[in-house]
Amino acid sequence: MAMVDKSTTFFRESDIAQKWYVVDANGKTLGRIASQVARILRGKHKPQFTPNSDMGDFVIVVNAEKVKITGKRLEQKEYFHYTGYPGGAIFQQFKDVIKNHPERVIEHAVKGMIPHTKLGRQIIKKLKVYPGTEHPHSAQKPEVIEFN
Repeated sequence: MAMVDKSTTFFRESDIAQKWYVVDANGKTLGRIASQVARILRGKHKPQFTPNSDMGDFVIVVNAEKVKITGKRLEQKEYFHYTGYPGGAIFQQFKDVIKNHPERVIEHAVKGMIPHTKLGRQIIKKLKVYPGTEHPHSAQKPEVIEFN
């Protein structure tokens, strides 16, 4: 009987080539697109996924200002920030944030879906979000990826 190697193979970050992807957020639901982007950033779409390494790819999200949300969230959804000072609670409504800084909406949604550790802070740096259709990363030759 032949001996079968049953050890788990762990890959290093240097063993995996990182690709660039472009995602168009035009007309897509915020949470659904954020979960798919977080999956690619983390590297869970690859068979070599290793939970303690940054195996993911770079993601460029364009048309962030055209992302949609469902239900009454346009009026009800709020973003909370605390400055650290007494009385320093800041509440911003979704409709104000999407009008003034549309990239923050997607960044906030994706950031909540990745680990809240040193690794997560390293992973979130690979997310590039732009309000319009133009982005300065054409030199990286990003592939367009579509989500269902």
